[in-house]
Amino acid sequence: MLTRRTFVRTGVAAAITGVVAVTALESGAIPGRGRFHDLLGVTGPDGVVPDVPAGPVVSGTFASRGRGTDVGYSVIYPDGYAATARMPVVLALHGRGGDHRSAVNDLGMDRFLTSAVRNGTPPFAVATVDGGQDSYWHRRADGNDPGFMLAQEFLPLLAARGLNTSRYGVFGWSMGGYGALLQVALLYWQRRVAPSVRAVAVGALSPALWHRYADAQPGAFDDEADFERSQVFGRRVGFEDVAVRIDCGRDDPFAAAAQDLRAELHAAGGQQAGLHTGGYWRRMLPDQLRFLGTKLAH
Repeated sequence: MLTRRTFVRTGVAAAITGVVAVTALESGAIPGRGRFHDLLGVTGPDGVVPDVPAGPVVSGTFASRGRGTDVGYSVIYPDGYAATARMPVVLALHGRGGDHRSAVNDLGMDRFLTSAVRNGTPPFAVATVDGGQDSYWHRRADGNDPGFMLAQEFLPLLAARGLNTSRYGVFGWSMGGYGALLQVALLYWQRRVAPSVRAVAVGALSPALWHRYADAQPGAFDDEADFERSQVFGRRVGFEDVAVRIDCGRDDPFAAAAQDLRAELHAAGGQQAGLHTGGYWRRMLPDQLRFLGTKLAH
C-alpha cells in the first residue's frame, strides 16, 4: 500500500534526481545540454534568409598548385552592382564537408550581402573557394596547402578581376572559422614585408577550436606536431592591426574555446543563444557582414 510518507519520499527523491540531472547537463558533466536547451526553446531562433534580390554571382575554376587540383570558386556581389565592380573583398571559408557553393546554398550569403549593403554597410564582394572538405584550411602531410592557394593564387585572381585586395577581409564558419583565424595569424610576416596586400578584418562564426590535440576532431590534424604548428592560441602578434570578431552559440561544443580566444585577442563578438547549426550562423551573418564591411571601408 502506498502511504503518504512513501509518496512524499518518492516525490522528493524524484525531484532531487531531476535537479542533479539538470545540474550535470548544465555543467557539461554529462552530454546533451544543447539538445535539452533546444527542447526548452532557449537556443534562439533560426536566422531567415532575407527576401531581397541576389546580386551577380560569378563562378569558375582554376588549377591550384597549392592544392594540387582544380578548385572551384565564386565571387558574390550585392544587388545593384555589376560583376565587374571595383570594391573591397572578403574571403569566405566554408565549413567541414562544404565547398565554394556552401556560402550561397547553405547560408544564403548572396541575399544577406544585398541586405547588408541596403541597410547601410559599405559595399563589398564575397569570394568563396574550395579548401578541401576536411582540410581544416592548413597545409597537410599529403601536400594539400589551402593557405598557399588563398594567398598566392586566389587573391591574385581576385585582383585581376578588379577587386581591391590591398585591404581584404576573411570570414568563415566552423572549420572555416578556424581557418579564417589561422590564415590571418600565419600571414602576419607577409603583412609586415608586403603591407600593400593585407587582411585588415577577420570574422569567425563557431570556429572549430581545441586547446588539446587529444580533443581535436579525428583527421583535423596530421599529428600532434601539426596541431601545435597550426594553433591560433598564443599568437596575439599575428592579429596585430587586424579587427577580429568571434561569435559562438552558448550551447556549441566550441563555445568555451571560442570565448577563451575572444578574451585573448580582445575581439568583438560574443556568446549568444545558439547551437552549432546553420540556423545560428544565418542569424549572426548580418552582424558579421556589417562588422567586416565597416572595417574594410575605414
